[in-house]
Amino acid sequence: MAKKTFREKLADKGLPKVEPLSGGMEKRYGPGTILIPAPYEVKQIMDEVPFGRVITINDMRQYLADQHGATMACPIVTGILARIVAGAAGEDEADGETSITPYWRTLKSGGLLNEKYPGGLLLQKQRLEQEGHQITVKRKRYLLEQYEDVTHALT
Repeated sequence: MAKKTFREKLADKGLPKVEPLSGGMEKRYGPGTILIPAPYEVKQIMDEVPFGRVITINDMRQYLADQHGATMACPIVTGILARIVAGAAGEDEADGETSITPYWRTLKSGGLLNEKYPGGLLLQKQRLEQEGHQITVKRKRYLLEQYEDVTHALT
Protein backbone atom coordinates (compact mmCIF):
# COMPACT_ATOMS: atom_id res chain seq x y z
CA MET A 1 0.00 0.00 0.00
CA ALA A 2 1.39 3.40 -1.01
CA LYS A 3 2.18 5.93 1.67
CA LYS A 4 -0.30 8.83 1.80
CA THR A 5 0.90 12.22 0.69
CA PHE A 6 0.62 15.16 3.06
CA ARG A 7 -2.08 16.57 0.77
CA GLU A 8 -4.09 13.37 1.23
CA LYS A 9 -3.62 13.62 5.00
CA LEU A 10 -5.28 17.05 4.93
CA ALA A 11 -8.58 15.41 3.98
CA ASP A 12 -11.41 15.85 6.47
CA LYS A 13 -11.72 13.06 9.02
CA GLY A 14 -14.98 14.04 10.68
CA LEU A 15 -13.29 16.83 12.58
CA PRO A 16 -13.46 19.16 14.43
CA LYS A 17 -14.98 17.65 17.53
CA VAL A 18 -15.14 18.65 21.18
CA GLU A 19 -15.06 15.94 23.84
CA PRO A 20 -14.88 15.88 27.63
CA LEU A 21 -11.39 15.61 29.06
CA SER A 22 -10.90 12.15 30.52
CA GLY A 23 -8.23 9.79 31.82
CA GLY A 24 -4.71 11.13 31.92
CA MET A 25 -5.70 14.35 30.17
CA GLU A 26 -8.24 15.13 32.88
CA LYS A 27 -5.70 14.30 35.59
CA ARG A 28 -3.15 16.60 33.98
CA TYR A 29 -5.39 19.52 33.00
CA GLY A 30 -8.45 19.15 35.23
CA PRO A 31 -12.07 18.95 34.19
CA GLY A 32 -13.24 20.50 30.96
CA THR A 33 -13.39 19.82 27.26
CA ILE A 34 -10.81 19.24 24.56
CA LEU A 35 -11.01 20.20 20.91
CA ILE A 36 -9.66 17.87 18.25
CA PRO A 37 -9.22 20.43 15.45
CA ALA A 38 -9.79 19.79 11.76
CA PRO A 39 -6.86 20.00 9.35
CA TYR A 40 -8.53 22.78 7.36
CA GLU A 41 -8.75 24.96 10.50
CA VAL A 42 -5.03 24.70 11.17
CA LYS A 43 -4.26 25.37 7.50
CA GLN A 44 -6.51 28.42 7.47
CA ILE A 45 -4.72 29.93 10.47
CA MET A 46 -1.28 29.20 8.99
CA ASP A 47 -2.37 30.74 5.67
CA GLU A 48 -3.36 34.00 7.40
CA VAL A 49 -0.02 34.75 9.09
CA PRO A 50 1.37 37.74 7.14
CA PHE A 51 4.92 38.44 6.00
CA GLY A 52 7.13 39.45 8.93
CA ARG A 53 4.84 37.91 11.55
CA VAL A 54 4.80 34.51 13.27
CA ILE A 55 2.46 32.37 15.32
CA THR A 56 3.09 29.59 17.81
CA ILE A 57 1.28 26.29 18.04
CA ASN A 58 0.10 27.35 21.52
CA ASP A 59 -1.43 30.57 20.15
CA MET A 60 -3.20 28.51 17.51
CA ARG A 61 -4.47 26.08 20.13
CA GLN A 62 -5.89 28.84 22.32
CA TYR A 63 -7.62 30.49 19.37
CA LEU A 64 -9.14 27.20 18.18
CA ALA A 65 -10.33 26.27 21.67
CA ASP A 66 -11.96 29.69 22.05
CA GLN A 67 -13.65 29.38 18.64
CA HIS A 68 -15.23 26.07 19.65
CA GLY A 69 -15.99 26.92 23.29
CA ALA A 70 -13.59 24.22 24.50
CA THR A 71 -11.33 24.37 27.51
CA MET A 72 -8.33 23.53 25.35
CA ALA A 73 -7.27 22.23 21.95
CA CYS A 74 -5.26 19.02 21.83
CA PRO A 75 -1.56 19.90 21.80
CA ILE A 76 -0.54 16.67 20.07
CA VAL A 77 -3.13 16.78 17.29
CA THR A 78 -2.62 20.50 16.65
CA GLY A 79 1.14 19.98 16.32
CA ILE A 80 0.68 17.01 14.02
CA LEU A 81 -1.74 18.96 11.84
CA ALA A 82 0.70 21.87 11.57
CA ARG A 83 3.31 19.37 10.38
CA ILE A 84 0.86 17.95 7.82
CA VAL A 85 -0.01 21.44 6.54
CA ALA A 86 3.71 22.22 6.23
CA GLY A 87 4.33 18.93 4.42
CA ALA A 88 1.49 19.60 1.98
CA ALA A 89 2.93 23.06 1.29
CA GLY A 90 6.30 21.43 0.65
CA GLU A 91 4.67 19.06 -1.84
CA ASP A 92 2.96 21.99 -3.54
CA GLU A 93 6.25 23.86 -3.77
CA ALA A 94 8.02 20.79 -5.18
CA ASP A 95 5.33 20.67 -7.88
CA GLY A 96 6.15 24.25 -8.87
CA GLU A 97 3.37 26.11 -7.07
CA THR A 98 4.50 29.54 -5.98
CA SER A 99 1.65 30.45 -3.64
CA ILE A 100 1.93 28.06 -0.71
CA THR A 101 1.03 28.08 2.97
CA PRO A 102 3.82 30.01 4.75
CA TYR A 103 4.47 27.21 7.22
CA TRP A 104 7.85 28.65 8.25
CA ARG A 105 5.96 31.37 10.15
CA THR A 106 4.52 28.79 12.58
CA LEU A 107 6.77 28.13 15.55
CA LYS A 108 6.80 25.72 18.43
CA SER A 109 6.30 27.06 21.94
CA GLY A 110 8.93 29.45 23.17
CA GLY A 111 9.75 30.61 19.64
CA LEU A 112 11.49 27.38 18.62
CA LEU A 113 11.80 26.51 14.95
CA ASN A 114 10.43 23.14 13.82
CA GLU A 115 12.97 20.63 12.57
CA LYS A 116 10.21 18.51 11.02
CA TYR A 117 9.08 21.14 8.52
CA PRO A 118 10.12 20.75 4.87
CA GLY A 119 13.78 21.66 4.46
CA GLY A 120 14.37 21.32 8.20
CA LEU A 121 15.67 23.98 10.54
CA LEU A 122 17.99 25.61 8.02
CA LEU A 123 15.28 26.35 5.45
CA GLN A 124 12.90 27.68 8.12
CA LYS A 125 15.73 29.82 9.49
CA GLN A 126 16.58 31.13 6.01
CA ARG A 127 12.96 32.03 5.23
CA LEU A 128 12.43 33.77 8.55
CA GLU A 129 15.65 35.74 8.11
CA GLN A 130 14.47 36.79 4.64
CA GLU A 131 11.47 38.31 6.41
CA GLY A 132 13.71 40.29 8.77
CA HIS A 133 13.83 37.99 11.81
CA GLN A 134 16.93 37.11 13.79
CA ILE A 135 17.45 33.47 14.71
CA THR A 136 19.84 32.35 17.42
CA VAL A 137 21.16 28.85 18.05
CA LYS A 138 21.27 27.60 21.62
CA ARG A 139 22.46 24.03 22.16
CA LYS A 140 21.43 22.95 18.64
CA ARG A 141 18.00 24.56 19.09
CA TYR A 142 17.03 27.33 16.70
CA LEU A 143 15.08 30.13 18.36
CA LEU A 144 13.41 33.29 17.13
CA GLU A 145 14.35 35.78 19.83
CA GLN A 146 11.58 38.05 21.10
CA TYR A 147 9.04 36.25 18.92
CA GLU A 148 6.27 37.72 21.09
CA ASP A 149 6.97 41.12 19.51
CA VAL A 150 6.08 39.81 16.03
CA THR A 151 3.33 37.36 16.90
CA HIS A 152 0.32 37.59 14.62
CA ALA A 153 -2.85 38.42 16.57
CA LEU A 154 -5.69 36.05 15.72
CA THR A 155 -9.12 37.60 15.62
